[in-house]
Amino acid sequence: MDAVTSTLTAAAAGFGTGLSLIVAIGAQNAFVLRQGIRRDAVLAVVGICALSDAALIALGVGGVGAVVVAWPEALTAVALIGGVFLIGYGCLAVRRVFRPSALLVEAGTAGSRRRAVLTCLAMTWLNPHVYLDTVFLLGSIAADRGPLRWTFGLGAVLASLVWFAALGFGARLLSRFLARPSAWRVLDALVAAMMTALGATLIAGA
Repeated sequence: MDAVTSTLTAAAAGFGTGLSLIVAIGAQNAFVLRQGIRRDAVLAVVGICALSDAALIALGVGGVGAVVVAWPEALTAVALIGGVFLIGYGCLAVRRVFRPSALLVEAGTAGSRRRAVLTCLAMTWLNPHVYLDTVFLLGSIAADRGPLRWTFGLGAVLASLVWFAALGFGARLLSRFLARPSAWRVLDALVAAMMTALGATLIAGA
């Protein structure tokens, strides 16, 4: 029973952490929402975003985890650096709470599927922040989970899939909600709380 509880806890932590890093306003989220409103290559765009995140999260969990296994003392450095980054992210989210924005997109008309796919790939793989979020931050937090790091990673992958599917396929409903600065104020407050708590936990555990 304890093993099941630990597994579910790790998966839930991965889901919450992954979601916190993904929901920030950004070009990729705006693009997915725009494609959803246009109903243009939605499945392809959502699939690219979710599969890319899954690959990068696996790279982070496996890569950082392998370093920690080979050099256990590296866990302290990884935890400290990751904790500082997470608290920094939390501070940025706090600033956005007091200066909320809205995710605004234009409906427009459907375009080329090929162009949509290439644009999505570029926004995903040419964005340096995605490597910091998925490879380093999630990898460092997962490493702290030890044998359950892959369960944590699976939770983060699921969070990515749920978020992008909701943005793409629920775009017409979500666009009204995400166009309100007050909605992002609530989301950013939750993100700030989670990121700060995770960062403090990592540093304390180091």
